[in-house]
Amino acid sequence: DLARPVYEKPPADPRAPGEWGKAARLALSGRERKREEELLESYAINVHLSDRISLHRHIEDNRMAACRAKSYSYRRLPTTSVVIAFYNEAWSTLLRTVHSVLETSPSVLLKEIILVDDLSDKVYLKADLEKYISNLKRVRLIRTNKREGLVRARLIGATFATGDVLTFLDCHCECVSGWLEPLLERIAENETVVICPVIDTIDWNTFEFYMQTTEPMIGGFDWRLTFQWHSVPQHERLRRKSETDPIRSPTMAGGLFAVSKKYFEYLGTYDTGMDVWGGENLELSFRVWQCGGTLEIHPCSHVGHVFPKRAPYARPNFLQNTARAAEVWMDEFKEHFYNRNPSARKENYGDISERKLLRERLKCKDFNWYLKNVFSELHVPEDRPGWHGAIRSMGISSECLDYALPEHNPTGAHVSLFGCHGQGGNQFFEYTSNKEIRFNSVTELCAEVPEQKDFIGMRSCPKDGSPIPENIIWHFKSDGTVYHPQSGKCLSAYRTTEGRPDVQMRTCNAADKNQIWKFEK
Repeated sequence: DLARPVYEKPPADPRAPGEWGKAARLALSGRERKREEELLESYAINVHLSDRISLHRHIEDNRMAACRAKSYSYRRLPTTSVVIAFYNEAWSTLLRTVHSVLETSPSVLLKEIILVDDLSDKVYLKADLEKYISNLKRVRLIRTNKREGLVRARLIGATFATGDVLTFLDCHCECVSGWLEPLLERIAENETVVICPVIDTIDWNTFEFYMQTTEPMIGGFDWRLTFQWHSVPQHERLRRKSETDPIRSPTMAGGLFAVSKKYFEYLGTYDTGMDVWGGENLELSFRVWQCGGTLEIHPCSHVGHVFPKRAPYARPNFLQNTARAAEVWMDEFKEHFYNRNPSARKENYGDISERKLLRERLKCKDFNWYLKNVFSELHVPEDRPGWHGAIRSMGISSECLDYALPEHNPTGAHVSLFGCHGQGGNQFFEYTSNKEIRFNSVTELCAEVPEQKDFIGMRSCPKDGSPIPENIIWHFKSDGTVYHPQSGKCLSAYRTTEGRPDVQMRTCNAADKNQIWKFEK
């Protein structure tokens, strides 16, 4: 049986916590509860619970029936090395990842797992880990001699890899059986494809495994150059012939993907000028697409990932990494990023001459091509000179228009006034030639005045080329007032009865300083 994994999982124990990916909860004494909180504080994952879940737990295979029914010609598939970099990872989440790969990957396909320890200082990751690993087949442990950050640690692992394909995983994952074959089969068909599994969520607190059984989401980004998930566009649905076909994705989430080792080297691997993590996923995504490759998500490959409660360590380099990606790949469109992240202009992003040479050598297409052909759903801002940035009140001159985006309901808040901070983000607005006031650092939202109301809300903007609804049309007049024709009123700063600055729509009066506004970069 060529599908046989390196190790068989022990039989499932229905009484064991977390078995079959179900949520686990422990009845804890006061002392244990305190211990759980301490561990949560240091790992941002409920390690106390993880330590009580089997390292070999079974995960229910709820993939589409068509995925489960697929058969593979194992002898024709390339082999892979799985590279997992880690830094101070918890024992149980790290080893559950390792066992999960060994117990779900066909023995004929898995050359090795390469663990790269990026200078962890936890005692259990020293001799104990070496001893444990020495009893496992096909697992190597490499240690860096200085802190390298995720990008360089992964590359160090890749140099030791002997498989045809590099498969990168994070150090707190669990693979669903059948995860590997679809990735390797796709690379066998086309070596210039970089392919990602569907990333399922493992709850950081209960370790429940949530499998996306419907159509997966694909990757995009906003103009702050922050990764975003979004749904598959209609043109991509029509292009695919079957529900088990891979799905093209403009960007990748980052941690989990497979790529031919030869092709990865041809493409220039990772940008080693990037520190820690953040931004490297977009840089690689732009490069794959612009330089002739394809980035896809395979609906039949599922890997669960524990999304921590918060990032367990700081990543001060996010803007620096992102600025590198923008400088090398985005041409004039990088201005939209800088407008929304003013502090990124000051970042020292290092020497990018080699990456620019790589772009020439590979004869890569420009970013305009990428926006038209790969991510045509993304609205490109106009950012007309003088019509974007913060909108400052002349009446209460320390204050700017501000929109605090509610996490799960982007249109659920009102525009308010808040001390001007010059950091873009919540205070970045753009006035378009369609007379919309757009708030578009994260999603495309347009300022509106709901019928019979005097507050300013947000709604989704019309798709490019659609008619503009009347209640999102605004006139910035030469006297500095901001007039809303539909309501017949003007945008006005005022102080609430508690003395807090806020905004509302009032009868227009150009002599009232509270109705005078100006854009500032």
